[in-house]
Amino acid sequence: MYCVYSLKCRDGYYTGCTDNLQERLERHKKGNVPATAKRLPLELDFYFAINDKYKAFNFEKYLKSGSGRAFLKKRLI
Repeated sequence: MYCVYSLKCRDGYYTGCTDNLQERLERHKKGNVPATAKRLPLELDFYFAINDKYKAFNFEKYLKSGSGRAFLKKRLI
């Protein structure tokens, strides 16, 4: 199972994808992920669980695009 997730950071949002959400969140919170290390504190906003690895990474890529950000803004955030 792969999770596409969003974190609410001090200065906005971060979107990522992982096969172990619990472990990945711990790494983010400890400052071990360069993309979010200087954006602490953070909290999990939402996640989607997807069976297929490629669909999960494609969905993450979509959420990072302009239309994906508009989708999130309108529907979730």
